[in-house]
Amino acid sequence: MKTLPDNPSLGHLRRQAKDLLTALRDYWPGASLADAQASLAQEYGFRTWPQLKAEVDRLRGKADLADEGLARAIAERYGLGDVTGAMRSLTRPDDSGRQWSLNTTRGRWAVRSLDIWIPIVDADADAALQLAATNEGIALPAPVRSRHGAIVESIGGHDWRVHRWLHSGPPLSAPVSATTTGVVGEILAKIHRLGLPVDRISPWHASRLSQRAWPELAATAKSRGAPWAPALAEVVPILTDLESIGAERPQPAPVLCHNNLIPGNVRLGQNNQVIVFGWDHAGGQPPARELCEALTHWAVGPNGSVNAAGARAMIDGYRRACEFPPPLDITTFRGTAIGLANYVAGEIDRALKTDNEEDQRHADRSVQHLLAHLPPASLSKNSSARRWQGAWPQPRSPVSDSPNALVSHDTRSQQSLTCATVRIGIDIRTGGLADRALPRGT
Repeated sequence: MKTLPDNPSLGHLRRQAKDLLTALRDYWPGASLADAQASLAQEYGFRTWPQLKAEVDRLRGKADLADEGLARAIAERYGLGDVTGAMRSLTRPDDSGRQWSLNTTRGRWAVRSLDIWIPIVDADADAALQLAATNEGIALPAPVRSRHGAIVESIGGHDWRVHRWLHSGPPLSAPVSATTTGVVGEILAKIHRLGLPVDRISPWHASRLSQRAWPELAATAKSRGAPWAPALAEVVPILTDLESIGAERPQPAPVLCHNNLIPGNVRLGQNNQVIVFGWDHAGGQPPARELCEALTHWAVGPNGSVNAAGARAMIDGYRRACEFPPPLDITTFRGTAIGLANYVAGEIDRALKTDNEEDQRHADRSVQHLLAHLPPASLSKNSSARRWQGAWPQPRSPVSDSPNALVSHDTRSQQSLTCATVRIGIDIRTGGLADRALPRGT
């Protein structure tokens, strides 16, 4: 679920809705602005656009201000110049910490606390990846080193890091226009072809982080009277089954990659330049797995419909930067499935543990949104026999029009996780997939 900033702007939301409308019309020519607004509201966990607007009005002006002494200490440690205004919070705390904005005589800076940050690789490694990406022409807010040469500094009892501020629009929302997804595909391939070494696959994508089984979580939610407990109980079989996708295959070799290249970490700058944020989650993934995850985030809308034009554009973009893209099959969606399971479990745990009223409202809304947008519980009777004409050729083999992959799994929820993305791959090379909405679970 997308999260509103601390001081949300209705203007930014209107721009997001207009950008989303462009993508919707890639495969739904009759889409209206009202349709885009309703879809965007659902991404933020609200049923309607008026409900989202009401939440914006409620939150407007509620950004927190940092202690002036802390702001000066950060500016001095990182050599940012003299502070010229209050350091203001930008977002709610997330799984890394909290983002802040700081203005000094040398400009504006993006400052992040790292109170609960658990790095997958050390900060110097993700900074090296960002430098290499910049050299490949990828736009990003450059990390700033302190006067001592460190990326992360402990100041006032907290860890901090700083990035240069890049002016941009609001975060993107899926589905995204074909023009933008094409650029994202190219960016993804450029990162993968760097081939920067890493010693392991990101734990987030490798295995469940929680030791608590889904039935146990469902029982706890029921005993606490959580409003979403019935919905969780209903999807326990799906969540349990998804974890087995690709489990029988050996773990492929990873490369150091962005590891979280989702629309929420991408914004458009001047002249619609694509700018990539969120590099502090950099970690190891096999290229095919990160590519699968990107397709599910960028070319599948909130209601499960597929933007086939956007998917083709992402594939074409990847090919522009990588002559021989990795082959995909259902097992390469393992990282997607495990990451989804970890995210759902984490949000449930947060909702069960919070004792703050505002945090509880947000956590409950997040869990309800997640459970409502999980893969459907079943497909048609013949789903297990569907063929997938893969969008990707085998390494160093020419593109042909014949099927090069067969998805044949009897497990319905495994199939349903990837059904939307698998449909993206159906004959993409020859344009056989119609540019229309593909209903969820078909």
